[in-house]
Amino acid sequence: MSRLHFASALLPSGWANDVQVVITAGAIAAVTAGVQPAAGDERHAIALPGLASLHSHAFQRGMAGLAELRGDSTDTFWTWRETMYRFALAMTPDDVAAVATLLYVEMLEQGFTRVGEFHYLHHDRDGAPYSDPAEMAARIAQAAEASGIALTLLPSFYAHGSFRGAAPHDGQRRFICSVDRFAELMIASRKAISALPGANIGIAPHSLRAVTPDELAAIIPLANGGPVHIHAAEQVQEVEDCLAWSGRRPVQWLLEHAPVDRRWCIIHATHMTDEEVVAFAKSGAVAGLCPITEASLGDGIFPAREFLGAGGTFGVGTDSNVLVGVADELRQLEYGQRLKHRERNVLSSGAGRSTGRTLFDHALAGGAQALAQPTVGLVPGARADIVTLDTTHPSLSGRVGDAAIDGWIFAASSGAIDCVWAGGHKVVEAGHHRLRQTARERFNAAVRRLVA
Repeated sequence: MSRLHFASALLPSGWANDVQVVITAGAIAAVTAGVQPAAGDERHAIALPGLASLHSHAFQRGMAGLAELRGDSTDTFWTWRETMYRFALAMTPDDVAAVATLLYVEMLEQGFTRVGEFHYLHHDRDGAPYSDPAEMAARIAQAAEASGIALTLLPSFYAHGSFRGAAPHDGQRRFICSVDRFAELMIASRKAISALPGANIGIAPHSLRAVTPDELAAIIPLANGGPVHIHAAEQVQEVEDCLAWSGRRPVQWLLEHAPVDRRWCIIHATHMTDEEVVAFAKSGAVAGLCPITEASLGDGIFPAREFLGAGGTFGVGTDSNVLVGVADELRQLEYGQRLKHRERNVLSSGAGRSTGRTLFDHALAGGAQALAQPTVGLVPGARADIVTLDTTHPSLSGRVGDAAIDGWIFAASSGAIDCVWAGGHKVVEAGHHRLRQTARERFNAAVRRLVA
């Protein structure tokens, strides 16, 4: 058992002063506000619950910054994808473990305490399955265990190169599964995470480009009631191709033909009609927004104001992991809306309300729903995932309550996070993860070889 005392903490009911949190077996056992610190309490200033990155492709952290050379023609998501394929084809299981470990260390240092790993790098470099179908998934689990981050593993089903069941691209050969092979992969993946504290599993049909309707229907039961994540409407070309195939836009098709409900998370959903926005919000599914990656890839800007106005739920993910941070994703989300609408504080929940707090609350709730976490936050029964802010940071000086969140998200480029507990273990102290140096050395060795 351990006891923490916070001068101020964000509880489900709002900000509270002089909060003692008791941690037992990795979970929060008790939360008491309005009490003075007791002997033996570890004391900190401002505490927040950790957030989830609900959408990550860990291996892509290794290629961050390597696709910034303009080609002969217009650079788009589709040209970036070719760089990604080349990088993915070169990676060994040890490379994946090294890259994922550093990524998860960085996530924890930046305030993410759970990751939804949309995992589609399944097979050997020639496309043949490993003797253990979950060889790569096990490396993701190892990285999560080493770093301390909680893992929601989302094995991805990927069978085709485009709509109408088109043959896959050769660069996709490490991703491709039949329904039967994917069922074997799911069994092996459940075993790979079975001993990992706090871990759970869902499924991720990659996209309507990569999965036929019959395959989608066949694999959904493999989630066993767990979360279902799918990319949709990220790019205009994808929308046009989906219309040519089905007469429906991707989000529209899913809402009409798939059992979309609160278990589902539709990733990106950037390009929707007004009717789709309302129908998506009413479905109860989560919009998985990845603002940094969506900006990096030139995807477009999600209709966040309209979606929230219709009662929609969103969480944030780090996707390609080109830049990792809670504050970075939430800031980019709001700034995109400001550029689109030419207004300020677009996503604030009302007059006089903090934009940072609104974004934080939505991301906490949406991430928990998307990753099937029934209890999150600084509340008894929740996993003890806690982030403290450094009140000596110039952008937090003199700030309390929501103003501290605004200072962190909108004014602190780095260094605002002091400590992080993941599953009750303090893994980050004074802004540094305990494995930072070791993880960097392993990552650098792997990436030097891959780049060369």
